[in-house]
Amino acid sequence: MEEVTWKGFDIGIENLARIIPKDFYSHLYPIKRGGVPVAVALSAKLGIKISDRILGQNTLVVDDIADSGTTLFMFKEMGIATATLYKKPKSITTPTYYIYETDQWVKFPWESDEAPAEDNITRILQSIGEDPLREGLKDTPARVSKMHREIYKGYDPAQKPKITVFPNGEDGVCINQMVVDSGTYVSWCEHHMLPFFGHYHFAYIPNKSIVGLSKIARIVDYHASRLQVQERLTAQIVNDLHDTLCPVGMALQMRGRHLCKEIRGAKNNGEMVTTELRGVFEEQQVRMEFLHIIGR
Repeated sequence: MEEVTWKGFDIGIENLARIIPKDFYSHLYPIKRGGVPVAVALSAKLGIKISDRILGQNTLVVDDIADSGTTLFMFKEMGIATATLYKKPKSITTPTYYIYETDQWVKFPWESDEAPAEDNITRILQSIGEDPLREGLKDTPARVSKMHREIYKGYDPAQKPKITVFPNGEDGVCINQMVVDSGTYVSWCEHHMLPFFGHYHFAYIPNKSIVGLSKIARIVDYHASRLQVQERLTAQIVNDLHDTLCPVGMALQMRGRHLCKEIRGAKNNGEMVTTELRGVFEEQQVRMEFLHIIGR
């Protein structure tokens, strides 16, 4: 990794300013986030104003590095000149003006060891050819980052629901029949970070403990709220509940539609079915009763 100091940055700006014809460009347009300090430094050197939008071919687009070159390629197609401090050999676009070429990872002085999540989302927008500074996208990185903290709450142990159990027979009624609960879930494919979703059918035959059905839904949601594959998700839910309830038997069937299959790749609709059986549910008669109750 090549670490750039502020002194090294100033030297790079000095050299970059020398090769840019300041009388030709009327505005600098910085690519968020790395382009901002470069644009500010160039503006001070060249006396060129900074703009939050492209103002014709007299605008110079500024970034810190041409990495993949995808973002800069969009401007090249528009006939807009670009300037960066660094260029990587693999970049599909060569900036109009640049100083250094490197195949290393470059860390600039304004970058922390852990870049804010919003910066990474901004880079994704740039990589698909979008302009993160346009009106509709200005607040998108912050919105997406906030959403991620919500939909991926399954990584936070503090948010795991407490499974409250009650002694079976405490009120004089001992439950020994099959208890079935159904509901919906949404999870996230770990291969493409796209949703998969559908219905679940849970059943158990109590032993010494019973549980409120709302807890089942909360446990399903907690384990679903992380990057998953459906097979592992099904097993994790059953493991969690089985360890707490220690029932005579337990079963969970999950049926899911996977958008990574439906909107990309095969582009084919259909459901994936996973079933986890424990205890007496492994016996054919009990298994068949469970499948009959849930209509499968």
